[in-house]
Amino acid sequence: MSKVFISYARDGSYGENLAVEIQQQLLAAGFAVFRDVIGLKPGDVWYRTLEFELETSDVMVLVVSEKVRTSKWVHNEVSMAEEIGIPVIPVLAEKVRYPLWLRHLQSLDFCGAMDWSLLLGALGHHVGSGAVGVREIPVWANDVGQDEYGRYADLVVKGITQKFRWIEPGTFWMGSPESEPGRYDNEIRHQVTLTKGFWLADTTCTQFLWTAVLDNNPAHFTDDANNPVEGVSWNDTQTFLQKLNTRVAGLNPRLPTEAEWEYACRAGTNTSFSFGDNITSEQINYNGNYPYANGKKGLDRHKTVPVKSLPANAWGLHEMHGNVLEWCRDWYGDYPAEPVTNPEGSQAGVERVVRGGSWHFHGGGVRSAIRRRLDPALRYDFIGFRLALGL
Repeated sequence: MSKVFISYARDGSYGENLAVEIQQQLLAAGFAVFRDVIGLKPGDVWYRTLEFELETSDVMVLVVSEKVRTSKWVHNEVSMAEEIGIPVIPVLAEKVRYPLWLRHLQSLDFCGAMDWSLLLGALGHHVGSGAVGVREIPVWANDVGQDEYGRYADLVVKGITQKFRWIEPGTFWMGSPESEPGRYDNEIRHQVTLTKGFWLADTTCTQFLWTAVLDNNPAHFTDDANNPVEGVSWNDTQTFLQKLNTRVAGLNPRLPTEAEWEYACRAGTNTSFSFGDNITSEQINYNGNYPYANGKKGLDRHKTVPVKSLPANAWGLHEMHGNVLEWCRDWYGDYPAEPVTNPEGSQAGVERVVRGGSWHFHGGGVRSAIRRRLDPALRYDFIGFRLALGL
């Protein structure tokens, strides 16, 4: 049973109330929970007990309230958690100015509606779901490990390393709310449950990796072989996948489904972007001359940038927004309005799904929810792809 340490400041208000609700939800979901009022007993040396409880926890949920901003003890608890490698998930209980010592962490906003599936999904990402095989070393992996983003495994092909991130199963809201600026009618918001975890490349396929597999480079922007390979059609990606599969035993590479792609892109968020309600050119490679929702103008680089040039999202995935559009496995089709489980798109069609926007798209064109469709034979200098793997 995974154990969660709830850190909060006693304020008799939003923060403390939310801490109690989180405790109840996590206990009902089968987690072991430590919160000071239920874990400390009369006569305990409280700071030693807190240290012990932290050291034996798998993850910390930090309830962020106004009082937390100035709480020395909460700050100490977070510092210790990070020092010993325990993931920290901040949950906003009220609108506050985010303290400097928390700004490196992606938060969940529970100021209004409390979507427990988001918190449970974030916890599952960090501590696992108990699924068979998740903690085993994949047969194709040259190295495995755990870092601040979660579990990873490295694939090496002819000296070229591609890192994969383990994406836990979970439930999320796919599409966009009607209030989101710049949304399109094909982004009908609906709940999606993914019951199986999967490995997803932390970057799009580079020219290095493509060349290592197929001994050619179709890309237009060849100034750096760490740039994404572009100029590849959906059909071309299938040739690449087949060839890669013959080179690495047990790999079974594929493209992500559209639902897997958006789930990973959002990384537990419900905002327009995984970085929040707006973006900058320092976060995303897009046409900054046309910012999103009255944002500030930024750079227009006119080209791709090397992978990992820009910040990762909360799950360790780079350039999910912008740089290059990414082919998905699905045929394009309309979204349902009702909840679905493990969707794979239309059974047949004439166009394949592409997601994520690219280097020459405007700000609204690189949102988490935006979806496009293209003939699978088309090639452009702003389309690439990202590898996915099953267990």
